[in-house]
Amino acid sequence: MQGIVKLSALVGVAMVAAASAGAQETQFQTATVTTSEIGGAATVGGTVVPFKEVTISAQIPGAVTSMAGLEGTRVAEGETLVTIDDADIVAQRNAALARVYQAQAALQNAQMQYTRELYSPRSNSVSSFPGMGVPSMFDQFFTRGFSDAMGQSNSALERQADLYAQTSGVDQAKSGLMQAQAMVEALDVQLRDATQLAPFDGIITQRMVEVGDNVQPGMPLMVFAYTDYLRVEADVPVRLAAGLTEGAIVQARLDIGGAPVEARVAQIFPIADQARHTVKVKFDLPYGTPGGPGMYVEVTVPDTSIPVQGQAAVPTAALVWRGSLPSVFVLENGEPSLRLVRVGYPVGDDRVSVISGLSGGETVILNPPATLVSGGN
Repeated sequence: MQGIVKLSALVGVAMVAAASAGAQETQFQTATVTTSEIGGAATVGGTVVPFKEVTISAQIPGAVTSMAGLEGTRVAEGETLVTIDDADIVAQRNAALARVYQAQAALQNAQMQYTRELYSPRSNSVSSFPGMGVPSMFDQFFTRGFSDAMGQSNSALERQADLYAQTSGVDQAKSGLMQAQAMVEALDVQLRDATQLAPFDGIITQRMVEVGDNVQPGMPLMVFAYTDYLRVEADVPVRLAAGLTEGAIVQARLDIGGAPVEARVAQIFPIADQARHTVKVKFDLPYGTPGGPGMYVEVTVPDTSIPVQGQAAVPTAALVWRGSLPSVFVLENGEPSLRLVRVGYPVGDDRVSVISGLSGGETVILNPPATLVSGGN
């Protein structure tokens, strides 16, 4: 009878222990270690650059009279960035405008002379000789008639030559007017170039001159950039660039923040650098990515030379950093077991690849308490 009581007590203790273990297993939030097919990857360094950038250069000589602001000043499209003194060009334009007026007067005179020759030819004028007009009339009707008949002159040809001469005078006057107008138009272009406008919304990233500096055509004045969207520019080795396609998504990590962000392949240059054997690639960063132009960034690109293989992945919430190495708690027979792992790169969906320590299919504890140890609390 006493042996039976002892056996019943032992069975009760076992049931309590089992119930306690089951309660411990259900109180943790868990996830299953997944396995994904991934290939090799490599990290290349790059630089953050603006989405687009232009260098504003001087188009006319003169002194800088105003600038929009210092570096970092935001300027809207169409607003003035730089102005250059245009007093000399204004004076040249006034002189060219005076030549236009002269050319217009010359053209009007040439047209009037042509009209007079057309309706009142000089070859038929009776005022060539003095007197009461009789000698001129005899000349008109007899002398010139006999001269034409004998082949010594040709009145029709003379009139045609006079008309042609007046027509040439009109054409030359038109040409002079066009030249004068072209000079005014060229000076108007220079006057417009005296004021440099913002080609798009952006900020001033660099100033090369100050107000009062004398500049010459072609001299850079400032760098203006659109930075609402940012890009990464990286020199990728040729063997790695072969695995990239426009529109592909890769992981990037900036100096600021430290958290990885997704970058999209925007442009792959068609020609490799002959000295370095690299291809320039541009990646678009998401809107609102912290940082600015000039920052260092690391981009993880696939390496097609390494064959695809299966690799385990766990949620980042399962990682435990106790010391210098990461680890996870794996449930084995309902008991937590601390296991050291070696992590790789993010694989999406808030997961990170595990190079060693897990094989896939295990159950890991998410957000384990700081007091948790292998075998239980």
